[in-house]
Amino acid sequence: QVQLQESGPGLVKPSQTLSLTCTVSGGSITTNNYYWTAIRQSPGKGLEWIGYVSYSGGTYYSPSLKSRTSISRDTSKNQFTLQLTSVTPEDTAVYYCAVWNSAYQSYEYWGQGTQVTVSS
Repeated sequence: QVQLQESGPGLVKPSQTLSLTCTVSGGSITTNNYYWTAIRQSPGKGLEWIGYVSYSGGTYYSPSLKSRTSISRDTSKNQFTLQLTSVTPEDTAVYYCAVWNSAYQSYEYWGQGTQVTVSS
């Protein structure tokens, strides 16, 4: 059973960089067909897909967030990290880590989510 655990700052000031790390246990982030994904949900809104880093290290980001987004991985720690630059209060949300299994065409596992608030 794969488990994902988000760790983040909780509170970030406007214009700073949000950094969220997802630690994976019970499986390897290099497992074929897995796409390690960051997703968020702002107050009163639906889920917003941010981007992923794949099992082979490739990345892809939402066009609307691409200029501010970077997702990297550390295979030695079995972690992947989201960085979102130049944050504003609009980036306040619950941030989730999840893994998409392309063989099943579904999100197979989710983290519990972590609240990140952007405020001075």
